[in-house]
Amino acid sequence: MRALGRRGAALGSMLWLANCGGGRLGQGAGVGTGPGGLSCVPYARARSGIALRGDAWTWWDAAAGLYRRGAVPATGAVLVLDRTARLRDGHVSVVSRVLGPREIRVDHANWDSGAGKGREALDQPVLDVSPGNDWTLVRVWYPPAGALGVTSYPARGFVSPAAA
Repeated sequence: MRALGRRGAALGSMLWLANCGGGRLGQGAGVGTGPGGLSCVPYARARSGIALRGDAWTWWDAAAGLYRRGAVPATGAVLVLDRTARLRDGHVSVVSRVLGPREIRVDHANWDSGAGKGREALDQPVLDVSPGNDWTLVRVWYPPAGALGVTSYPARGFVSPAAA
């Protein structure tokens, strides 16, 4: 993890106090916080400036009429993964780089498992594996394996910090 200076320390302190999944405060175990205390929703909100709340999977619909939404990745946009049996709250991550039509890098929190759960992960690969090359199905880097995970996750799309 790279040093983020004073701004990063403030962000880290703020995120440490937030609960995971939906960014709901004070909601007992199982909400998704880990040993590092970071979670995807408040992390993505702080990094992107997108002022949405609620479980990660709700961001797509919540953004309607407020922020631009689309199927094309852009640096600074938030990738919204739908909820599944494995992702009961969904997941959001911030696009850090676009490498090509089917490959991006993201910064996100609380993607890892075990001792890495609840930690920030920077510049992690995400591949579009959807049959129509429309970013509706993705594979995400899984740090414990040091490779892309084997699971493909349904994605809703990208929410831009720009107003709708």
